Amino acid sequence: MNDFEYRNGELFCEDIRAKDLIEKYGTPLYVYSKKAVCGGFDRLSDAFKKIDHLICFSVKSCSNLGVLRVLKEKGSGFDIVSGGELFRVEEIDADMSKVVFAGVGKTCDEIEYALEQNILMFNVESEQEAERINAIAGDLGVEANIAIRINPDVDPKTHKYITTGKSENKFGVDIERGYDLYKKASGLKNLAVKGIQMHIGSQITEIEPYINAVRKITRLAEKVAKDIAPLGYLDIGGGMGIVYEDEKPFDIPAFAEAIVKEIKSLGVKLIIEPGRYIAGNSGVLLTQVQYLKKSAEKNFIIVDAGMNDLIRPSLYGSYHRVEPVTKHDNGSVLCDVVGPVCESGDFIAKNRKIGRVSQNDYLCVFGAGAYSFVMSSNYNSRPRAAEILVDGNEDVMIRKREEYLDLIRLDNPNI
Repeated sequence: MNDFEYRNGELFCEDIRAKDLIEKYGTPLYVYSKKAVCGGFDRLSDAFKKIDHLICFSVKSCSNLGVLRVLKEKGSGFDIVSGGELFRVEEIDADMSKVVFAGVGKTCDEIEYALEQNILMFNVESEQEAERINAIAGDLGVEANIAIRINPDVDPKTHKYITTGKSENKFGVDIERGYDLYKKASGLKNLAVKGIQMHIGSQITEIEPYINAVRKITRLAEKVAKDIAPLGYLDIGGGMGIVYEDEKPFDIPAFAEAIVKEIKSLGVKLIIEPGRYIAGNSGVLLTQVQYLKKSAEKNFIIVDAGMNDLIRPSLYGSYHRVEPVTKHDNGSVLCDVVGPVCESGDFIAKNRKIGRVSQNDYLCVFGAGAYSFVMSSNYNSRPRAAEILVDGNEDVMIRKREEYLDLIRLDNPNI
C-alpha cells in the first residue's frame, strides 16, 4: 500500500506532500486517503464475490461524513450503534435498506427513529430489547426486521477491552439461550425474524476464531431455520485486523474462502461489518514538535497532539508507528512522544526510537484512520483537530478545526 509513502525523504499522501497540507491547514491534522478507503472496500468485496453479500461499514470506527459518502458511493451499507450514527448516514442519503443497528443499549427514541427510517434490521442483544422493539413497532403500526446477536463464546485473541464474543462480555445472547429467544421473538407479532448475527471482537489477526464462531452460529441457524423461521441473513460482524507494528497481514482471500465454505449450504445473504480494516491505515495524524526535553532518565518529544486527539495509546496501550514528516539521515533518539495534556498518561509512543527532529518540525502518527478522531475529546478545553480527505492531487477539508467559541457554544453562563 503506497497511499502514504516517502519520496526523497518527504511524506506524501497520494500525490500531495504532507508538509503542504500542514502549511495549508495547520496541526494537529487528520489526513485520509480516498484511494486507501476505496482500496480496502474493494479488496473485501472482491474476496466475497462468489456469494451474495453486503458490506456494512462500521460507522463507529470513522464517522466523518466525507468518508461515509465515499463509501456510500462504493455501494457500502452501514453498521450503526446509536441514533447519532443513524443521523450521520441519513445526512449522506444512505440507502436505509443497507443499514443494520447494533448495540446493547438502544433507547426507545433510537428504536423509533430507526423504524421511521425503515432500516434493514436491528441486531437484538437481549430478551428485553426484543420486547421493546416489538412494542414500539406495534405503536407505529409497522413490522421490525430483526437478527439476534449470538455470543458464541470464542476467544478472538485480541486486547481484552475489544473482545466482544466471550461469555463474560456484555454483548449478544449466550448461544445456549439463543434458540429460546428466537422462539420467543417469532411469537411477537410486530417482529420479523430475518437473520442471525455475531461479532467476536476487534483487531483480530487470525482466521481460526472466526471459523470456530461461524461453525457454532451455523449450527444454530440451521436449527432455527428448520424449527422456527427461515433466515435470510448471516451477519458475521467485523473485526479484521490491520498492521500497526509487526502483525501478520490479515489474509482476506483465505478468510473469504473459509467463510464461504462454512455457510454456502445455508443459502443466506452474508453481511460483513468492517471498520478498522477499511479505515485504519487510510488515515494519519500529523503533529508539530513543540519542545525537546531531556530529564535525568528520558528524552521527550513534546507535540501539539495529545490524548484528547488520539487516546488509543493511553486507553489500550496501542502501538502507532511514528516517523518524521521530513526524514533526515541524522540517526534516531530513544524517547517518549508525549502531548500537552495535563496527565501522565498523555503519550503517543513510549521508549521508541524516533528519527531525530528539531523544535517546530513535524511527526506523522500512522494507522490513525479508525478509532482515532471518533474518540477525540475537548479535555483540557482543547479544540478538536481538522480532518482532510486527499484524492490524488486534490485535498478537501471534511471537518473544520474547532475554535474556542465551539468549546462554550452549548454552555449557559447566565446562572
